[in-house]
Amino acid sequence: MRISGFRNGKILLQAVLLSSTLLLCGGGALHAQAANADTVGTLKVERHGDHGRPIILIPGLEGGPWVWQQAIDHLQKTHVVYAVTLAGFDGVPAPTEGGSLFDRADASLLQLIRQEKIDKPVLVGHSLGGTLALRFAGEHAKLISGVVAVDGLPVFPGMERLDPKQRVAVAAQTREKMAQLTPEQFKEQALVYMQHIGVIDPQLAARYAPMNARSDIKATAGYMADDLASDLRPGLKNANVPILEISPYNAPDFSQPPMLMSEAQKTAYYESLLAGAPQAKVVSISPSRHYVMLDQPAKFQQVLDDFLKSL
Repeated sequence: MRISGFRNGKILLQAVLLSSTLLLCGGGALHAQAANADTVGTLKVERHGDHGRPIILIPGLEGGPWVWQQAIDHLQKTHVVYAVTLAGFDGVPAPTEGGSLFDRADASLLQLIRQEKIDKPVLVGHSLGGTLALRFAGEHAKLISGVVAVDGLPVFPGMERLDPKQRVAVAAQTREKMAQLTPEQFKEQALVYMQHIGVIDPQLAARYAPMNARSDIKATAGYMADDLASDLRPGLKNANVPILEISPYNAPDFSQPPMLMSEAQKTAYYESLLAGAPQAKVVSISPSRHYVMLDQPAKFQQVLDDFLKSL
């Protein structure tokens, strides 16, 4: 889900507020036309492939199926792939009713599995999508075969140091600030994010950044606030399925305080946040940033394939 390890308590709140306006964005290139596309609950759903173990791909904040395109091209040969887009992102209308967007996404994922009679799918989520997958595993472990969370965690890094009231306060501040962004500011923020957190290659950052601003600003703020306020760790004890957490690591990003940590230390930090899950494993992929599948597509696909074969 983003970068980890806020080691200096004095800058925790400032760092969370800064990162919350940048992290969890989605992005990518144009993707091939899906064989089928539909709406289930608040989700847009594209289906690829016609046989094999089902996989549900969930992108992160502002994301669309394009972030998984190389994975879709590979997986659809041997799996049925459902690539979803959350309401409010990538041109999918935001719900007009009130309430938590994250709760509605969770309920829509359950509706998708039941409505389409998807037999024990593997949930693969990036960032916010990974957090959603972990939440679902804690609620409905018997309905799925496993979870792959790509830099998506049960609590926003650093927020585990705050009590629930403090998390809610930070979430409310973040929602307010993000919701006030103009479209131009939203685009500028996306570029800064992709250049410094999203990917390593500046050309990739320039390519994908424009797509990060195609989402509804208020919906983005709502999801971000829901994520910051959440702590899903208590529910992990019920997530009794294999869980793979993919942790990106790019050494230059962690060479100076307050983000000074080795690859092994970052992996251990992620392991600590997932300690409540009975079958969780963390694998680091380097050099990569938040969009592991864009920085290291071959390494990412190999790790994912190995996990799928182990089920």
